[in-house]
Amino acid sequence: MSTPISNPPPLEPPTLEPATLEPAAVEPAVLETERLILRAPVAADLDAIFEACQDAEIQRWTVVPSPYRREDAAYFIEELAAEGWRSGRNPIWCVLEKETGALVGTQSLAARGPGAAEVGFWIAAGARGRGYGVEALRAVAHWAFTTRELRRLEWVAYAGNEPSLAMARKAGFTLEGTLRSYGAQRGVWRDCWMGSLLATEWEQG
Repeated sequence: MSTPISNPPPLEPPTLEPATLEPAAVEPAVLETERLILRAPVAADLDAIFEACQDAEIQRWTVVPSPYRREDAAYFIEELAAEGWRSGRNPIWCVLEKETGALVGTQSLAARGPGAAEVGFWIAAGARGRGYGVEALRAVAHWAFTTRELRRLEWVAYAGNEPSLAMARKAGFTLEGTLRSYGAQRGVWRDCWMGSLLATEWEQG
């Protein structure tokens, strides 16, 4: 919505320096947890992404196009994800179940100013309720704080997205408040919730 994932891209205050993750170019990183593999999207993921994004809840709470077409899945893989890694400004992962190789969701990390980035995600309907989202989000947070040496991660969701809020809290994020008319979704400005997780908090466990 971060990105075409879970949280809408916010408007950045004009006083901020240009958002960047250093270094500019990022080699696609493979992250591994007890049950999951996170890797860059590839062409073979197209069908699974297309099917997952037919879900009404994903379309309700994210910025994915609605209706969602195969062309949208191809654009996500070939343009958004590829450029995100090339520029280093928005690394995107497909989240796969280790045991089956099935796609269970996506994660992203969009630059939001010096030393900060916004997480984004969606979880496929059939994979919800198993803790996969929290597990993947914590893997991304670990990579962001240790490999990228960021100081702050932000979570932004449309107000009312209780499942996303619960997931962020379980991953260690603190809700900061409501931002009125903050995130655009298909031409409509909506109120958003924002939370954060700091590197100092992550280090303290």
